[in-house]
Amino acid sequence: MAAASGPIHLRRCLVSPTGAHSASLIFLHGSGDSGLGIRTWIKQVLNQDLTFQHIKIIYPTAPGRYVVIYLIAQPYTPMNGNISNVWFDRFKISNDCPEHIESIDVMCKALSDLIDEEVRSGIKKNRILIGGFSMGGCMAMHLAYRNHQDIAGVFALSSFLNKASAVYQAVKESHGELPELFQCHGTADELVLHSWGEETNSELRSLGVSTKFHSLPNVYHELNKAELERLRSWILTKLPG
Repeated sequence: MAAASGPIHLRRCLVSPTGAHSASLIFLHGSGDSGLGIRTWIKQVLNQDLTFQHIKIIYPTAPGRYVVIYLIAQPYTPMNGNISNVWFDRFKISNDCPEHIESIDVMCKALSDLIDEEVRSGIKKNRILIGGFSMGGCMAMHLAYRNHQDIAGVFALSSFLNKASAVYQAVKESHGELPELFQCHGTADELVLHSWGEETNSELRSLGVSTKFHSLPNVYHELNKAELERLRSWILTKLPG
């Protein structure tokens, strides 16, 4: 991925709180999707928008072919190098290969700018949650555990970290309290194996991260209503009104 010539402005889809804004949630989509796309998907699964009285939800869109005017084009190796809306590149969809750390770090910077915007608007770091689906969940773990260990929590749906992830090293070197991790994963997921998600959770827990892991029987690589309802409840425990 080519280096950005300046700050990267991420397009985003917003869901405003129904009352006074006192907390923020950044929800990252999976590969090939968009902020609007995952918001629409959630709305279809729940039959309504995911909304909170006090929490603003931010759905950013990763760099891709539709936003190259503002961003950098992002080739994706698993798609034979074609341009796609992805948070970072992967050498392959597997947990036993090196991470494409350069592209991950570029997006950590862009998403950190988004967090900084919320802080400048008056939201404290410990009132911000970061998470996502699939690649978005992986990106959220990198962003939180390597760059923003003082946020309220992290969630990762159908996601995993590579075996030698830089996240594990950052957690090992941490001396303070780390954000709690909430994970859900379908047992029938054939793209991101359930065992990869389980291994990620076990490794982080062994390094001192407080974790929750929910297995979803017979669920594939998809969002699920029960999963989103569990997530909603967890969000309210981490960001009470």
